[in-house]
Amino acid sequence: MSIASDLIRGHTDTIILSLLSVSDSYGYKINKDIMELTGNRFEFKEATLYSAFRRLEQSGNIASYWGDENTGARRKYYTITDSGRKQYRDSLAEWEKTKSIVDKLLYAAENPHNSETKGKDN
Repeated sequence: MSIASDLIRGHTDTIILSLLSVSDSYGYKINKDIMELTGNRFEFKEATLYSAFRRLEQSGNIASYWGDENTGARRKYYTITDSGRKQYRDSLAEWEKTKSIVDKLLYAAENPHNSETKGKDN
């Protein structure tokens, strides 16, 4: 079963920042790590990934540099900046708030409102 991409789409930047918080990396490796972490149930389309890199670099959340070409093909690596680390922490906090609200809404049937609000028009 694959993960619905529209559920993840709004979190592309945060996912990339999360992986770059672990270590510098390049596009193919980041996508490979995403596939591994999701049990091969999700990967970004190349255009989505590189659009996110451009957006994150323009906003100062990541920086890029060229890797050593002595180790094979020359790759563009990305590293998270201090601004990116702050953005990542802020995004995680926002995700936790959002997740809490969505959980309450999706599991409403299992956690019905108290008797005072039941049956009232809202």
